[in-house]
Amino acid sequence: MRICDLLSKEKIIPSMQGKNKIDVINEMIDLFKYDDKVINVEILREAVHDREKIMSTGVGKGFAIPHAKTNTVNEIIAAFGKLDVPIDFQALDGQPVNLVFLLVGKENLVGPHIKLLSRISRMMNKEEFRESLLNAKTSEEIYNLFEIEEKQYFEIT
Repeated sequence: MRICDLLSKEKIIPSMQGKNKIDVINEMIDLFKYDDKVINVEILREAVHDREKIMSTGVGKGFAIPHAKTNTVNEIIAAFGKLDVPIDFQALDGQPVNLVFLLVGKENLVGPHIKLLSRISRMMNKEEFRESLLNAKTSEEIYNLFEIEEKQYFEIT
């Protein structure tokens, strides 16, 4: 499964306005308010926030990957956002976050969910890729960067 099969330009926020991680996560979840892939956006919101309470998904290097598994989605969904002003996300390295990738899968799709989390993490570990994302101005530019990076480094199965 490709990241670009899940992520669409409409689910990318090139300039998020949230001042804290709750606001940022909510801003991204709100993209799915009227999406047919989501049965109940409030249950989705609760699942992501509950997962975040267990342990911060701020993985370091200015990046966070809030995620959850819930049967309130019909299929795996994804969104990406970039903050102009980095925020405290209680990241593992203690650094503020300005790149956020939301991933939510169905409870019975654990394998694909874990593979996607791993693929996203590996991509975001590349400093050059993160810098390109930070310099991108539009949803289209950001989507194209994900597409190029995914083609360049991964054999998709």
